[in-house]
Amino acid sequence: MGVPGRFSRERVEVERFDRALDPSPAQRDGEFAAELAVVAALRELGPAGGPDPATRERIRAEIEGRLGEPVIRRRWRPRMADLAAASIALVLGLVGLTLLLSKNAVPGETLYDVKRAGEATSLAFTFGDEAKAQKHLEFAADRVSELARMTDASPSAYRTALDDFGTDVRAGVTQLTALATSGGDHGQLADLKTWARDQSSLLAAEQSHVPAAAAPDLSGARGLLTRIQERTTALVSRLNCYEITTGSSDELGLLPAKGACTQQQPSRIGATPAPEPSSPPPSSSETVPPSTDTSTPGTPDLAVPTAPTPTPTGGAAPPPVFAPPIPTPSAPRLPTPTSPPPVLVSIPPLLPGLPPIVIG
Repeated sequence: MGVPGRFSRERVEVERFDRALDPSPAQRDGEFAAELAVVAALRELGPAGGPDPATRERIRAEIEGRLGEPVIRRRWRPRMADLAAASIALVLGLVGLTLLLSKNAVPGETLYDVKRAGEATSLAFTFGDEAKAQKHLEFAADRVSELARMTDASPSAYRTALDDFGTDVRAGVTQLTALATSGGDHGQLADLKTWARDQSSLLAAEQSHVPAAAAPDLSGARGLLTRIQERTTALVSRLNCYEITTGSSDELGLLPAKGACTQQQPSRIGATPAPEPSSPPPSSSETVPPSTDTSTPGTPDLAVPTAPTPTPTGGAAPPPVFAPPIPTPSAPRLPTPTSPPPVLVSIPPLLPGLPPIVIG
């Protein structure tokens, strides 16, 4: 059944052109003459534009040769910089994880040495003498708190904790006392004394939990804190003295001076001296008579006559009479040198009628 309308007409034309392309011995009219001429020209051009047999053989041989060669693939090799960066990141990660796990370690455990190494690193990155001294005291306080968490630990573990406590305490006290005595700071010494008293109370609370073998070490630590309190008290009492320390030191730092305390005098450098009181002028009721002595001209008379002492008429003594001050002779002033006037040089005119030349 045919398709009516436009589609049927297009289909009929396509079939007619297809029949015109088929080789047929029948003679056709001039229908599709131009289109058939183009098709014939393309058919003739097709074989002429292809490669010759020799070229085809060469292309085939080249393709077969490339297909026969194995393809070499380069394996990926990491660079040295990548390996170094990965190694550093891995090491830092492991160190950070280890320090985190060793935060609650106590003496006698494996991670305690790692904890102490981390504290040493933290101290190395602390700047300032006062900040470092406070760090030492902070580490010493940690050792005391670790004693409360140690259960069923060996006596050697207790001795390790107390030895580390003493080491940090000595280092911190030495630095703080040096700073306090050089700056005259009462507050630092008072805070240090309070800290030592508090730590001594905490150690006394742990007396019953410490093994008998480590009891002497605990007593030594408490004795050290007692000496610190005595040292700070002695230094505070001499902060206003001229001589605060003896200049020598022991394990707790500078030794306080002994003997009488000479108060420090305020510095008078740069202060303006107070003017001396001048003598009062003579009374107007008492006059000095002129001198009748003659002296050589040109020589000043240095003798100053004194007024006669009147006879007292009453019970009170008359006021003393002071001589007027003698003026201090001064050297004569030298004349101020004056520069001579410039020399004028006059040259007669070179040509008649011209003015002379004056130089100067």
